[in-house]
Amino acid sequence: MVNKNNQYNKKFDLKKITHSSGFSSLTSAIMAIILGLVFGFIVMFAASSENAAEGFQYVVLGGFNRIADVFYFATPILMTGLAVGFAFKMGLFNIGASGQYTMGMFFALYVGFMWELPGSIHWIVAILAGMLGGMLWGIIPGIFKAFLNVNEVITSIMFNYIGMYLVDMWVQGNSTMYISSKARTNYIPTTAQIPALGMDASNVNLGIIFAIIIGIILYIVLEKTTFGYELKATGYNKHASEYAGMKGKKNIILTMLIAGGLAGLGGAFAILAPSGIAGSSMTYEPINIIAPNGFNGIAVALLGNSHPIGIILSAVFISHIQRGGTLTSLVGYKPEIIDVVIAVIIYFSAFAMIMNSAFARFIKKIFKKSHTAHASDVKDDKINSDKISDNKTKEAE
Repeated sequence: MVNKNNQYNKKFDLKKITHSSGFSSLTSAIMAIILGLVFGFIVMFAASSENAAEGFQYVVLGGFNRIADVFYFATPILMTGLAVGFAFKMGLFNIGASGQYTMGMFFALYVGFMWELPGSIHWIVAILAGMLGGMLWGIIPGIFKAFLNVNEVITSIMFNYIGMYLVDMWVQGNSTMYISSKARTNYIPTTAQIPALGMDASNVNLGIIFAIIIGIILYIVLEKTTFGYELKATGYNKHASEYAGMKGKKNIILTMLIAGGLAGLGGAFAILAPSGIAGSSMTYEPINIIAPNGFNGIAVALLGNSHPIGIILSAVFISHIQRGGTLTSLVGYKPEIIDVVIAVIIYFSAFAMIMNSAFARFIKKIFKKSHTAHASDVKDDKINSDKISDNKTKEAE
């Protein structure tokens, strides 16, 4: 009986499950998504009650009919999400992912247009150049933060504008790269395009594979290495970590350097994508607007609770409902309706701790009743067994 009871406790260790970071992230994300979708349906019903059911169906299921596009559009927000989430672990708010993304995109474009390299390595060098551009734009706010204690939110958001205007100026001033009659860049040379995954009429390419691998590597670095432990420790308490011998300034600079590189890769993956139309590719239009993928990355990081695996899943989900949301126009809705749904989801995810504790208490109550009932049965069996044993002893005497 005792052995069975021990096995039961090991199998249903509620405290270990409900107090794990993975459980907290999952429950908060699920509850935020459900509440956001419910609120989205209410908004759609208020706007047009007769089309609400069909429009909501497009939001929830429409992405499955455009799965290749879902993966393509998930790639850049996955990378910017990792950039924001990685900095969060260090206690830094990297709101400059848009500028790092744009700078990475320009560096990738420059190598693609201006460097003549063999086709086997041209696209690889262009991707690495994109990462370098993002690193350059990420390390500057890191240096200001580490040595001058300048708030990284201020510097990084200002660098969004600086990066945007610089890139637009550089693109428009390059006759090889820019076509003034079309007000956008030329098609990228085939050798600089990331190999496609072979899905018809889609831009999806190896970038999504690389992004997922990078997310897994970040998880390993943060959870299984000394460097990752130091970053998280510095994020929890900068002064205590420095007292323990950790180099806070160095870690701040490294964090922003890596975060910038991740966002820069997102820009490279997005712009170096081949097009579903033969001979074409993605192009860049310098219109003095900050790249929305950087701010979408913040939403992805918040929904994924800054956990690399959670960010991968949340990026795919956000991309999924965005692709479905564009189909709502078929039943008379403005595509911006999906932005309302995403905004509400992120709003509810901000209350993750409250929802986590409530949901965890509910789960605990359910399993506690089951465990109490089982323990009572075990106790009754033991009492009955002891009585039988005593009776047999008396009879023997």
